[in-house]
Amino acid sequence: MKPKFKTRLAWEQAQVLMQPALIRILDNLRKQLDESEWKGTYKEVAHPVPGYHLCLTRQERSLEVDIWQLCYQVCFKDYILSPDNIFSQDDLSTQEVEIDTRLLDEMGELDWQLIEAKAQQSVRQLFANLPQ
Repeated sequence: MKPKFKTRLAWEQAQVLMQPALIRILDNLRKQLDESEWKGTYKEVAHPVPGYHLCLTRQERSLEVDIWQLCYQVCFKDYILSPDNIFSQDDLSTQEVEIDTRLLDEMGELDWQLIEAKAQQSVRQLFANLPQ
């Protein structure tokens, strides 16, 4: 799903948060893959939204995870992450989002500890919900 922002300020806050969220998500994915039976590679995708997918394989199973969906879960309040949006490549629907303003202080500084905690939670949830 693509996020839909309520205000211009929310869009601007997302611009500030997405890169740090991506960095923390990728680092936590690396750590989780080191401990997992799943093997992962990354690929760049252009459709429906430019971004990155994590291609997971284990035995005969393979899945593609939309990395932006994990980042959205970090940046937005109550972002719903489900198999329909994390594993789908062709979903063009939108979800209205609200920035998790706890991630930014009044000066616009990032709360790296909270970003890290949310990234860890998103990655743990992803791996916990992978097929056995």
